[in-house]
Amino acid sequence: MNERLKFRFNIYQRRLKQPLRTSHGIWQIREGIIISLVDRFGVVSQGEIAPLPWFGSETMSQALEFCQQLPETISLKDIAAIPDCLPCCQFAFESAGLISAIEQVNQPNNLNYCYLLPAGEQALTSWQNIYQNQAATIFKWKIGVLPLAREMEILKQLTSILPPGVKLRLDANGGLNLQQARKLLLLTDKLKAIAFIEQPLSPDNFADILQLRQEHTTLLALDESVASFKQLQIAHQQGWDGVYVIKAAIMGFPSRLKQFCQDNCLDIVLSSVLETEVGRNTILNMAQEFNHPRAVGFGIQHFYD
Repeated sequence: MNERLKFRFNIYQRRLKQPLRTSHGIWQIREGIIISLVDRFGVVSQGEIAPLPWFGSETMSQALEFCQQLPETISLKDIAAIPDCLPCCQFAFESAGLISAIEQVNQPNNLNYCYLLPAGEQALTSWQNIYQNQAATIFKWKIGVLPLAREMEILKQLTSILPPGVKLRLDANGGLNLQQARKLLLLTDKLKAIAFIEQPLSPDNFADILQLRQEHTTLLALDESVASFKQLQIAHQQGWDGVYVIKAAIMGFPSRLKQFCQDNCLDIVLSSVLETEVGRNTILNMAQEFNHPRAVGFGIQHFYD
């Protein structure tokens, strides 16, 4: 626990091949920090800090400031003391401190992936190449970007042309109001291709989401409502029995997250925050340990150059 580990870090920026449009706005560049820890044998292990501040994590500036003030060597005890206000740093440092370099490069290859489609009308054509090239059986489509009436028309077209057996997850990013959500659910209750609707309402309307869960047959999932480990605990305590979409890279210590999900048999989907291969491999190894049948939300490589 007191072994000293040499510490260094590098900042990265990755431009998206096509901007990602959500109800939070347009995302064009993913930036973050890759940290490296070196043990006394010279073995290097890495972790990734990939902030998502509009989901409640620390900002890039706060993460960078934390890294800059650290000494050249740290211990596992120092890592365990990282405060909860820096969840992305907790994730990165524990990943690097507890996972060997060999384990990090063993990317699981037997997981099922959900592939992210562009928002709006592009979804009507973009799914075809992914379906053919990746043998995709489940897609995710961002809604709450265009007027709902238009998105519902696109949804009808999209579900009518998807091959039999292919499922579609809808992600509103909390961008609908209660009236809109009910209108959408009246449609999706009739569509067999819908896997679930993710975060139809703002996290502030958790009671209404619970009510919608009881009123409709379409399965619902929480995302922004469980963006932190504390929120995850609260949602479980309040009786959420739907799906939990978990962005592990912003949820703090991986060991704590894994233990809580397993202890409570949560129905989870591990999802990407557009991290690099460093964070991606950490989370996919975690998904492998969960041994859960739901497709992981990591079909996003086509958004990069």
